[in-house]
Amino acid sequence: MSQELPLLIEGDLVRSTGSRFAIVATRFNELVVDQLLDGALSAFARHGVARADVLVVRVPGAFELSPACLRLCQSGKFDAVVALGCVIRGATAHFDYVAGEAARGVAHAGSVTGVPAIFGVLTTDTLEQAFDRAGAKAGNKGAEAAVTALEMASLSRKLKSHGL
Repeated sequence: MSQELPLLIEGDLVRSTGSRFAIVATRFNELVVDQLLDGALSAFARHGVARADVLVVRVPGAFELSPACLRLCQSGKFDAVVALGCVIRGATAHFDYVAGEAARGVAHAGSVTGVPAIFGVLTTDTLEQAFDRAGAKAGNKGAEAAVTALEMASLSRKLKSHGL
């Protein structure tokens, strides 16, 4: 006899006991990324995640986010991994390569492991836009990424409980 699936399964912001999270943050554009990191840590704290349950890993730049996220996702020690960084458009095509590969790599880490990998990397045209998205005018995208990690970790648990 098969169990009937509910019509809707969605994550919530309730942290389960023992949940652990990792944040991979770049050092490049550190003034902006540090604000994203502070926002993420604050959001986790507001939702009951103890600081001891969040590992922070620093990498040189956005291109290096992917291998670190993949390794953390593969470890089996985290319910979600958040990638934080900032890539600002310049006069060359470098922006396109770095931003695109960072996005692809973080998505790949989540896809191949089943562990939610959250892309909290700002891709902006100017430094002013980056600061706006790191807490000045447009909220803090680091905090939003942490909340997304909580919700996706919850969703993953619920899907697993339904055999999915």
